[in-house]
Amino acid sequence: MTLATLSPADTRAAIDAGARLIDIRGADEHARERIPGALNIPLDRLGDLPRDGRPVVFHCRSGMRTAANASRLGAAAGGAPAYILGGGIAAWRQAGQPIIADRSQPLEIMRQVQITAGVLVVSGVVLGTFVAPGFFGLSAVVGAGLMFAGATGWCGMANLLRVMPWNRRAAA
Repeated sequence: MTLATLSPADTRAAIDAGARLIDIRGADEHARERIPGALNIPLDRLGDLPRDGRPVVFHCRSGMRTAANASRLGAAAGGAPAYILGGGIAAWRQAGQPIIADRSQPLEIMRQVQITAGVLVVSGVVLGTFVAPGFFGLSAVVGAGLMFAGATGWCGMANLLRVMPWNRRAAA
């Protein structure tokens, strides 16, 4: 199933006409930056979507997640008209539409994983080159963890970062 894609202007008109805007990103992403009035229902909680017959416009950060999950989103809408905000919140912002940004919220977990993994890999290479070759193992362990996360969908580093003190506020 494919869902029709709306521009930011068409999405604004749909919202003004009564459509519900659904942010399918994680709670951490939504807490850091969101469209005013958007209801945060991550992909793994689509069953919580109110089914009142109102049209629904789904959005994510760039439009990639919504496009990749269009059939799931259409089914979750329960027969109500369903659309995708083309280009996600990035296109919304670029079109000059209002957003709420709270930079005091922590970075999204996956960005934290990318930063942490990058620091660990570079550290392992530098230490392996200049201190002792055994430090190359650090880079290998991080690489293996990333491959495992990609293959299984379970990321130990993300789970560890999620419980860090700076991330507890976003989870609340």
